[in-house]
Amino acid sequence: MSITHLVTHSGGFHADELLSSVILTRLFPDATIVRSRDQKWITPAADKIIYDVGGAYDPQAQVFDHHQRPSPLRADEQPYSSFGLIWAHYGKEYLTAMNVPADHIDPVHAKFDTKFVLPIDLLDNGAMEPSVAGPLSILTLPTLLGSLKPVFDDTSPTADDDAFHAALPIVRAFVEAQIRNLAAKFRSHGIVLDAIAKAGASPILELPMGMPYGAALDEAQADHIMFVVTPRGDEWTLGGIKLSNDTFEQRADLPLGWAGLTDAALEEASGVKGAKFCHNARFIAVADSREAILKMADLAVQAL
Repeated sequence: MSITHLVTHSGGFHADELLSSVILTRLFPDATIVRSRDQKWITPAADKIIYDVGGAYDPQAQVFDHHQRPSPLRADEQPYSSFGLIWAHYGKEYLTAMNVPADHIDPVHAKFDTKFVLPIDLLDNGAMEPSVAGPLSILTLPTLLGSLKPVFDDTSPTADDDAFHAALPIVRAFVEAQIRNLAAKFRSHGIVLDAIAKAGASPILELPMGMPYGAALDEAQADHIMFVVTPRGDEWTLGGIKLSNDTFEQRADLPLGWAGLTDAALEEASGVKGAKFCHNARFIAVADSREAILKMADLAVQAL
């Protein structure tokens, strides 16, 4: 029997059942979302998936709740929310539906679980405080999604359901963007490793296009590479390499004398015909040709 109904609880919504709905509606696009606590809806049946309600975690019965005692735990004993349970059971099918290559399904599934799903699980269960994000806590995804709930004096009888369905495409865009970016990182990995091998001992890495490269640099232990050169449309860019995703600090900055300059002023300061722009923070420069950007790269290395 096919799935005809996706059942979650009524009333106010949270990030976990919204995110679960993104996964399930991709896999069962013809199913109807029902938001209810009525016993007839939260009673298991072959044509339903019940999540974040139902008082049980029973994959065979297609019930994925986490509010009961004992609640479902990961292998490391961290708690699941409904999102974690749905991702564990349906995430790989979802990635297939998102056209992630078969040989990337497992690593993308695991990475998304660690980076995106687990924080939602922890926050939903009170195992992590939003305050860990400091002044950015108001900008975390669960908080932003919570802001889409109806205001307290919205007396419409359908206010919660209307807000839920309005929020669903918003959170879908975030999930799909995360998956596309993770999949892209895995696609780029081999390309970057080949480019690192080609670069040899050079501190300059040339890539055929802009792409994620940090993981490949770490894997290759290519600590000697200081700058990355890539084409961008009709131009070429020279970029620094951040020490990590948690900082703006770089392995090396572009020359101080180039900072904030453009066109003729940058050509004069660098001595490179075709130099067009250098960011004031010295993390990227632009030139109009490969020859010009490689000259700038050599000069940046000499200035270290």
